[in-house]
Amino acid sequence: PLGISIYYTSVKMRRKNIFYFNFSTADHIGVGFFKYQLFPSPRFLVINSAFANMLGYLSKREVKKENFSSLFVHQEDKDNFFNALQKEGRVKFFETIFKKKNRKKFWVAITASYLLGKNSSRYIEGIIEDISSHKEAEERLALERDFLQGLLDNIPDAVYFKDTCNRIIRVNKFYAQGVGLKPEEIIGKTDFDFFPYHQAKQMLEDDNYVLRTGKPIVGKIERTLLPDGSWNQVITTKIPMYDRKGKIIGTMGITRDMTAYANTEREKFSMVMNALEVLNRALEMRDPYTSGHSQRVAYLAEGIAKELGWSEERILAVKLAGELHDVGKIVIPLDILTKPGRLTELEYKIIQDHVEKCYQLLKDVNFPFPLAKIIYQHHERLDGSGYPNHLKEEEILPEARILAISDVLEAVTSRRPYREALGLGRAIEELKAGAGSKYDEKLVKIVFNLIERYEHKPFWMNA
Repeated sequence: PLGISIYYTSVKMRRKNIFYFNFSTADHIGVGFFKYQLFPSPRFLVINSAFANMLGYLSKREVKKENFSSLFVHQEDKDNFFNALQKEGRVKFFETIFKKKNRKKFWVAITASYLLGKNSSRYIEGIIEDISSHKEAEERLALERDFLQGLLDNIPDAVYFKDTCNRIIRVNKFYAQGVGLKPEEIIGKTDFDFFPYHQAKQMLEDDNYVLRTGKPIVGKIERTLLPDGSWNQVITTKIPMYDRKGKIIGTMGITRDMTAYANTEREKFSMVMNALEVLNRALEMRDPYTSGHSQRVAYLAEGIAKELGWSEERILAVKLAGELHDVGKIVIPLDILTKPGRLTELEYKIIQDHVEKCYQLLKDVNFPFPLAKIIYQHHERLDGSGYPNHLKEEEILPEARILAISDVLEAVTSRRPYREALGLGRAIEELKAGAGSKYDEKLVKIVFNLIERYEHKPFWMNA
């Protein structure tokens, strides 16, 4: 500041008329100036009014009676200040607590130099600033920060903050325990330091999506490989962080471990599937002609779904639908189910009713996909000629369209109670004739590509 420059210049020049002019100016800038003699007799030689006011004195003359060392509240601070001053010759912005005339404490910052004069005299020369308001603000921020960290550390989920370069800038205790490191060992690192490359890459893409669009990612289910080599299943939410001007400055993520829940749900799912598999086997025991039919349909449907590039969950849905699509036939009288001749209209209606029976059997089971509905629609056709509800076009689920083609292809190429197998050629003719009208044309092309890949052999027979 100009006042400091004027002050030091005036001291060096030793011109009395300029000296008093400059300190008169310095009295109005709010920073305390002082020159204090350490030896031979400790005393203030020069101070400005701001310094006197800071200490709660009415005049500069009163301050000159004080000892500089006595202003320090803490002995340790005083020792550190003088040691640093003697060792370095200068101290910059040394923070400590002073006491006022009325013994009230306040924070100051001292910047001072150690000077040698004539006849072995020694001095301290510098400035003092009242930083009480800054320290109070720091304490409030520290309190808020500690409160926030305490809150975060008591959340039983991994909570983490990243900057715009996707570097971790803050984590809670749960996150640190998950990666087996201290929080300070995590700061500045990225997901690539803790997770396999392909997994970290996906996390990076998610973070960049949030940064780029400002849109959150909510409830994403993931599997993560932990440092100890074990896998867990988690659900993650990521949101953008903004500064006061509305600019995105990073992301915040919350990840919840759902491994135990997922394992429980998987066990429940397995129990249900085992029960349904028992029904399926019971059906095959009643009707030897259907033995292996469901497995072959499931194999075909799975292959078509993979060609479409569907997700694992969606592929599983269509595979399970194939395995269970005829389980409703278990309630059909055996003499109708295995009748070798042509069915009557009533008998055919009873056979058709198996999709309704299967739907009623599965509709109340909590699957992660519409399994009952897929099976319910697998005899529907795009032109509305199917059953039971004569659905058309987009009314039919894509999974049900796959199941319809797989069912027809397997049935035509296999032996039935009322006829011998008609062969692959007949099945291809049926699909060609119905492509675009009864059957999804895109799916028919995929089936033909698969057949060609397997050299025009019914590859599903080995399922």
